[in-house]
This record gives sequence, C-alpha cells and structure tokens, in this order.
Amino acid sequence: MNRLEAPNFDPGGETIESCGQLEVLYADEHLVAVNKPAGLLVHRSPIDRRETRFAQKMLSEQLGRTVYPVHRLDKPTSGVLLFGLSSETARRMGEIFAGRGVEKTYLAVLRGHIEDEGVIDYPLVEKVDRLERRPVADRDPQSACTAFRRLGTIELPHPVGRYATSRYCLVEARPLTGRRHQLRRHFKHLFHPIVGDTRYGDADHNRFFRREFDCHRLLLAAVELSFPHPFFDRPVTVTAPLCGLFVRLLESFEWCSLLPAPWLGPRIC
Repeated sequence: MNRLEAPNFDPGGETIESCGQLEVLYADEHLVAVNKPAGLLVHRSPIDRRETRFAQKMLSEQLGRTVYPVHRLDKPTSGVLLFGLSSETARRMGEIFAGRGVEKTYLAVLRGHIEDEGVIDYPLVEKVDRLERRPVADRDPQSACTAFRRLGTIELPHPVGRYATSRYCLVEARPLTGRRHQLRRHFKHLFHPIVGDTRYGDADHNRFFRREFDCHRLLLAAVELSFPHPFFDRPVTVTAPLCGLFVRLLESFEWCSLLPAPWLGPRIC
C-alpha cells in the first residue's frame, strides 16, 4: 500500500475541446472504434438538451459517412466506443452484446480499500432520467453482476470527513451484464463509490480530488473491448489508452507499473 503526500499536480489539458477529432482505435469495412473523451455524449439525448457535440455526429463528420452506435458509455465515462458502418452491422453487434458475447474491461478509482477481488451480484432497477420521458416495461429488479479485481491502494495523510487520512484504490472491473450505470451503482452498493461520480459518489472525496488534483471528471474508463467479429471468423480486441488526467493520477499514486503498457497512453486527449 502506498502512503504519500498529495503532490503538486498538473492535470494537463484533458478537455473535449482539445480533441479536434476523435481518436480512431480500430477500423475495418464494417466497424470503427474510437476513444471517447470523458464528458462527451454518445448521441443526442434529452439528458442534456444544451449539448451540441456528440460522438456519433463528430465521427460521422470525421469519416464522411453515417455511423451507428452499437453500445453506449455514460457521458462522464471515457474509453472504447464502438460503431457500425451499416445498420446490418449494428444489428449483428447488438445481438452479440445481448448474448453477452462481449467482454468489457474498465479501470476505476474508488474511495476506500475494497477487498482483493470478488463478484458483485446485486439486481438493479432500471434507472430512467426524468427528462427522457420514456416508458419502462418492467420496474422489477434485473439481474446485474460485476467482477472486479483490486490492483493497487494508496493512503493520503489528508483528512476527508471524519477520518484523519483518505484511502483510495485502483480496480479492474468487468461487467458481466449491461445494466445502466451498473459499475457506478454496484460500487456505491459496496460503499466504495467511484471518485468523481457526482450522482452516486461521495461529495467530500469528490471535492478533495477537485481541490488537490484539479480532477473534475469521473475516474472510470473503458480500457478494453473484446468480441467476435460479426462478419469474419476471428476475435477482435480494442484497447483505449488512458488520457491526460487519468494517467497523471496513476503516475502520482505510483500505479502505472500495475497496468499493461497498452492501457497507458502518454498523450493528452
């Protein structure tokens, strides 16, 4: 376990505006995957009616053709985002996702020190934002499972709340189901919310990260997506290197050596 002073911290330029174009991680004649910055919506949504930038629109303009999102990432989550280049591709990929043929790997920074590893098996009721105004067919809890593995811990000698020090950990998380906000809600259920989560997180610790590290984002990133290709008989694995602020935090907490090199991107989005 690391225990150190919170360093003087330069967060770097991790903003949507600094990304003139989306970083393409993988492309063929059927699929394209990009590295979505934190704070960018996948497509137009009543969740944020004032937003004018969307990954789908940006990529369509970037490629000069229509693209079809085949899954979603929450607006504050960064990482691998996959699109089909035809409606048929999107349909086939939708079936693969629905059949749980996709393996998703995330990195998250949590409040506190979670156990070494485990599976969170905790049903979730579908969440609907009040602005969406869409019917919910079934409000009964739906099965939801998340496997996780703790990679590293740190203790900072700074009081947050009623404790004299503040503890955090880095986890690798693999959602085995695809419920809305699943990882954020599951780690909240274990009383280890994701740092920077303004909806399910701990406000005191979020303020501490904003003050000490100028961290104004959710510390959750989709770093890898693996799936069988919908047209070719081969597996595909797409990796999204971490950007700017996330990498700098990992460096400051001495966690970089715990991760595969492809997950660590030195460039700033």
